[in-house]
Amino acid sequence: MEPADAADQIRDAVQEEHAAERTDQRFRTRVAVLIAFLAMLLAITSLGGQNATKETINSNIQASDAFAFYQAKNIRQTATRLTADELTALLATPGVSAEQRQTITRRVDELKATADRYESEPDAQDPDNPLKGEGKKELLRRASYWEEKRDHAQEQDPNFDFSEALFQISIVLGSVAIVSMSRAIVGLSLALGVVAPFLLVTGFALFVKLPFG
Repeated sequence: MEPADAADQIRDAVQEEHAAERTDQRFRTRVAVLIAFLAMLLAITSLGGQNATKETINSNIQASDAFAFYQAKNIRQTATRLTADELTALLATPGVSAEQRQTITRRVDELKATADRYESEPDAQDPDNPLKGEGKKELLRRASYWEEKRDHAQEQDPNFDFSEALFQISIVLGSVAIVSMSRAIVGLSLALGVVAPFLLVTGFALFVKLPFG
């Protein structure tokens, strides 16, 4: 082999090696960018899941408090009505003077008014606000409001959980692909990376209800 031919072959081999290195470097760079993007979405998913969990716990506490307050109001209302009934029966007792009858009647009216107020006592300035009002009717409305928020958060949470798991798997596969230089693994990472954002968006918007979770 002529020295010139040998030099050409060496030069071609070096150029091919450099081209392969540049191709590998572009591959690694693109996969690294993909991993960084998936990590950003993972952070958003984690935040959404934490907020959904907090909302579930807080709403459940608020609903329980509202129901407990309702039960307390119901007990006080029942006791008030029983007292009113006892005083009403006392009016039929012989020997009750007119002055006593007048006092008892006034007290009965006060007790009945109090019992009615326990039944419904809306907020004077904002009667339609479900978080305001102290009557039994308003407390039930408040409890239902918090139950709806709790149920909504519970429906959100599985979407974030599954999305977070898929993002984590996708990131791991991307890291393996960089080491192994495998485009097939990158393809699998991308496939999972497509499903995970769908679940992430569903977690916020709930336009699709998961049949499990």
